[in-house]
Amino acid sequence: MSSDPHDPAPAAETAPGAHPTPDADAARLIEALADPVELTARLCDIPSVSGDEARLADAVAGVLAHISAGPGPDLDIHRDGDTVVAATRLGRGERIVIAGHLDTVPIEDNVPAERRTLDGAEVIWGRGACDMKAGVAMQLCTAAALRSPERDVTWIFYDHEEVEAELNGLGRVARSHPEWLAGDFAILGEPSNAGIEGGCNGTIRIEVTTEGVRAHSARAFTGVNAIHRAADILTRLAEHTPDTVTVDGLEYRESLSAVGIHGGVAGNVIPDACTVVVNYRFAPDKSAADAEAHLAAFFAPHPIRVTDSAEGARPGLDQPAARAFIDAIGGEPQAKLGWTDVARFSALGIPAVNFGPGSPLFAHKADEHVPCAEVESASADLLRFLEPARSAPEAPAR
Repeated sequence: MSSDPHDPAPAAETAPGAHPTPDADAARLIEALADPVELTARLCDIPSVSGDEARLADAVAGVLAHISAGPGPDLDIHRDGDTVVAATRLGRGERIVIAGHLDTVPIEDNVPAERRTLDGAEVIWGRGACDMKAGVAMQLCTAAALRSPERDVTWIFYDHEEVEAELNGLGRVARSHPEWLAGDFAILGEPSNAGIEGGCNGTIRIEVTTEGVRAHSARAFTGVNAIHRAADILTRLAEHTPDTVTVDGLEYRESLSAVGIHGGVAGNVIPDACTVVVNYRFAPDKSAADAEAHLAAFFAPHPIRVTDSAEGARPGLDQPAARAFIDAIGGEPQAKLGWTDVARFSALGIPAVNFGPGSPLFAHKADEHVPCAEVESASADLLRFLEPARSAPEAPAR
């Protein structure tokens, strides 16, 4: 055993069937800090379905304390519920915020993680592999490898991303401790195939209602069928061609879709009401208020009711830190077509991008997986951006 207090301690033994202690979980993660692929697998092995992130948050807090005690910069570590924040205080001229969520959607017989070969490539297969424990592994491995970054760094690991927006740990911290999120540029480790996806579309969900007159279905001529009147709404949607909008050089494809419909009273009654649920994904050149006004005009004279909305985020790729990130990563940035928490940073005036290993097409699926090569390349690229003089540590042979 090494006498260096900064070397990882051996993982504590746990009796069969016993719940591992936070220290044991942290020790297993610390052992893999030089290997983001192995760390991804070990993170997946700690279940953290939304609402049950405490065990993983405890382990991540332990890993960050270990990193802070090591040869790199000290970290100020804070915690709010199951969100853990760690920040350097080096007095640099800029601060980069790098965030990732700890929670996953429910498990589908895909924990513990497995190493598999798919289409000739080695992958980590399991719940959370791409969404987004590979991104969390990228964060932790990079934090451990940093020695003297060119910019100050804030690392955020947050809870409740996969559920209702009001529970989101990043949003909670933005309300209660906004100073923890302060920065000049933010990177969200959502899966982006290890490329840069700038900003995100906004989203708004509405109900469009038609009214009629209730009657006995044997005497339908005495009533007005509200479901039949909904045909006008559905026809407008079916014939609509979504716009593609260029924002800061990136092309955001919009979508306008019916996602639900309900109406009817009984099998022998002409319905007097019908509601179509519509989701509009709008480009970040619009606000949620703009999107609502657009929908009100699009569906007039049918009344609409907003049930949920979230602002989009402009990519902000003209900012100096964003340009430096693009230069370090390479490739052409793409628009993020879905909504992500980059919008929360945008609301705080912080330009943000999505950057993480894995394909979003496999997020939430039973066969969720992440290519090992992407985990390694994304981790190396992030370290090169933060500290160009250093390179990623060589991962153990597998």
